[in-house]
Amino acid sequence: MTTPSSITAGAAQVDLTPSKSMFLYGYPNVARNSTGVHDPLLASALYINNGEQSVLFIGTDLIWVPRPTVLSARKRICEAVGVPEANIMVSASHTHSGPIIGDMLCSQHDPVVPRSDPAYTRQVEDAIVRAATQAVREAQPAVLGLTRADATGVGTNRHDPNGPSNLQVPVLMVRAANGQGNASEGKPIGLMLICNMHPTVLHEDSTLYSGDFPGLARNYLQGNISNGSGNGKGMCPVVYHMGTAGNQSPRHVTKGNTMAETQRLGEVLGKAVEKALASIDYLSDVAIRTDAAMVDMPLREIPALADAEAQQAATVARYERLKAEGAPRTEVRTAECDVFGVDETVTLAKAAADGTIAAMAKEAGPAEVQLLQVGEWKFVGWPGEVFIEFGNAVQKADKDAFVITLANGDVQGYLVTQEAIDRGYYEANNAVYKSPDSPQAFVDATLKLLGKS
Repeated sequence: MTTPSSITAGAAQVDLTPSKSMFLYGYPNVARNSTGVHDPLLASALYINNGEQSVLFIGTDLIWVPRPTVLSARKRICEAVGVPEANIMVSASHTHSGPIIGDMLCSQHDPVVPRSDPAYTRQVEDAIVRAATQAVREAQPAVLGLTRADATGVGTNRHDPNGPSNLQVPVLMVRAANGQGNASEGKPIGLMLICNMHPTVLHEDSTLYSGDFPGLARNYLQGNISNGSGNGKGMCPVVYHMGTAGNQSPRHVTKGNTMAETQRLGEVLGKAVEKALASIDYLSDVAIRTDAAMVDMPLREIPALADAEAQQAATVARYERLKAEGAPRTEVRTAECDVFGVDETVTLAKAAADGTIAAMAKEAGPAEVQLLQVGEWKFVGWPGEVFIEFGNAVQKADKDAFVITLANGDVQGYLVTQEAIDRGYYEANNAVYKSPDSPQAFVDATLKLLGKS
C-alpha cells in the first residue's frame, strides 16, 4: 500500500516571442534588430503546494525583468489564485538575443539602443501572470525529486578559465503521483534548474530571437524526458534560472559564436541534467518555508567625467593594439568588453553629475533577498548580475542553498569582487552600486535567513 502524496504541483509555459521585429538587447553600440525566430522565448512557471504552504517559481527568456513589472505581476497572481506575493519568484535567463525590456541607465546615451516598448513590457507581464495562474489551476497530486547535475563544458570563469566557478546544477523534477509506488513512471509535470553561466554564446552578428544555450537545453530536455508511457516524450515546462554568473562565460569553451555552438552547449547541459535524473529519488511530502530581507545597497563612487574619459581612451587604445597584434580571439573579446565597460562608465559619470543616478536609486529602493525553501533545498533570489564568489560563499555555509540571480528585478548592472575593481574589469566599470559591499550584504542577509550567522 502506498501513501498518498501531500504535494500538489503544476507547471505551464507561455510564449513571450514578439510578433514583430524588435531591438535585441545585450551588446552596446550595435544596431541589432531581430530578423526571425530560432527558438521561442517563454515564460515558464512551476507551482508547488504541500497542503500548508505554496511557492511559485517563474523563469523568463529575457535579459532581465524590471522590478515594477515583477511587483505588478505578483500582485495580479496573488489576486487570481491566492499564492502570497512573497512566495513568488520571477527571474530572467539573461539571454542577449531577446527584446529590451526596461531601460538601463548605462545605455541612455548609446546612439543605437532604443527605449523599451511599454506594449511589449505589458505583454511580458501578462505572460508571466498567465503562466503562473495556469500552473496553479492545473495542479495535481505530485512527487518531487532533488538532484545535482555536472555541467562541466558549458563554460568557465570569464577572465581566467582556471578561476573561480561552480558548474554544479541543482535540478528539481516534479512528476505526477501515479499511486503505484514507482514515482519515476509518473508523467513529468515540470522541471527547474539553475546554471551559473552567462547565456552569451550568440553575439552581435546573431539577429534571431533565441534563449541561447538555455533555450536549446530546454528543447533537448523536453524531447528526451520520458512521459512514463514508454512510447512518447514529455513536453513538461522547464523553468531555467541563472545563478551567480556575473563573471562566468562560454567564451573559453566555444569554437565560435554560432547557432551550432549554441546547440552543442545546450545539449551538454541537457544531457548532464538527463543523466542526473536517472538516479533521482522522489518524495511525496516536503516542508516549505519562505522568508525575505530587504537590503540597502550603497552607490558606487562614480569617477569624474574627465577621469572616466581618460580611462576610456586608454582602454580603447589597448583593444586596438591587441587587434593589430593578432592576439587570441578570447583575449580580444575580453578587451572589447572592457571597452564596453568604460563607455558605460562615461555614461554613468554624466548621470552622476546631473543627479540621474540618485533619482534611480531612490526609485529602486532596497534590494530584495528572497528565500523559498522546498524540503532541504533553499532557493535564494538576488537581483543583479553577481560574481560567482558570492554564490560560492553561500554554498560553503550551506551546501543545499542555491542562489538565483536577476530575481525579482535588477540593480542596473553587476555586483563584483574587489579584485574586479582593482583590475579594472568590464563588470566593475559597468556597476552602479558599490562592490564588494553590496553583494557581501546579500551574502550576510542570506546567511541570516538560513540561520547560519
